[in-house]
Amino acid sequence: MELQITWFILIGVLFTGYAILDGFDLGVGALHLLVKDDLERRILLNSIGPVWDGNEVWLVTGGGALFAAFPEVYATVFSGFYPAMMLLLLVIIFRAVSIEFRSKRESKSWRRNWDVAFSLSSILIAFVMGVALGNIIQGIPIDADKEAYIGFFELLNPYAIMVGVTTIALFMMHGSIYLVMKTEGELQNKVRAWVNNCIIFFVICYVMITMWTLIYQQSMIEHFRNHPELFIVALLNMLAIANIPREIHHKREFRAFLSSCASIIALIALFAIGIFPNIVISSIDPAYSLTIYNASSSQKTLTVMLTMAIIGIPFVLAYTIGIYWVFRGKVNIDSMSY
Repeated sequence: MELQITWFILIGVLFTGYAILDGFDLGVGALHLLVKDDLERRILLNSIGPVWDGNEVWLVTGGGALFAAFPEVYATVFSGFYPAMMLLLLVIIFRAVSIEFRSKRESKSWRRNWDVAFSLSSILIAFVMGVALGNIIQGIPIDADKEAYIGFFELLNPYAIMVGVTTIALFMMHGSIYLVMKTEGELQNKVRAWVNNCIIFFVICYVMITMWTLIYQQSMIEHFRNHPELFIVALLNMLAIANIPREIHHKREFRAFLSSCASIIALIALFAIGIFPNIVISSIDPAYSLTIYNASSSQKTLTVMLTMAIIGIPFVLAYTIGIYWVFRGKVNIDSMSY
């Protein structure tokens, strides 16, 4: 396999890991204000408390891998999306502050304000990521010099906004299932009722964005038209989504969570198949698009970085597995909790 393809897959795996892991805690944040009791909000916050910062390691690792393997993409996207990227970083920082500061005082107004900040920042992070993804799918104005010229408000086009809303819906579904696993008693029953509503919200958004893509983004279906066997990915995605309410009904929350993870994997695989071999499509001229070939580092760099990845990724996996094993089970509130 060519090194460029290997790195395309590897970066996809890293961002998929981030979407699965940080996706559920962003979903928990989006659902946070649906409970009113302070103890219940603390339980929701502590369900992600031991893991939320570790989940973001996957985003940092994915960004670092993108910079090393495809520096032209990193430079073009970060310069073209600069205001949006700064907004995203600001909101990520603000969300972390809200988690840490929320329980520093007993004041109801203090906690309420940080609760609002935590929930809105979680929603905004998911939305901005979805908007970025939507713009990459439909293309951005990249010229022959690999420079992207696009204003902040130009990013907020209807298609990208719809992808952003779909991303929020996906993470809300993912987060609600995670909360069913981590809660018990009356709160668990309350959260369990959210799951089907979140699934309905996501399915409606997913159907709409799929129809929109099929009609207006013909480049995304070219590989599927030429290789019908790839439709199995879309079929597996639909089966994974359909299995979630079944597992929730039978109170097999972990299996439902695995189905939600499988759905995220399938969605990112559909995206990757659709844009390959492009990474960023030019809306000015397809010849100006950044591909895995014209935007990659040298073969020597890719080889050295692959060696480092083979050594380093098992440590990231071991850390992630270890943390989730230590903090498995239901949430218990004590003096050390948020």
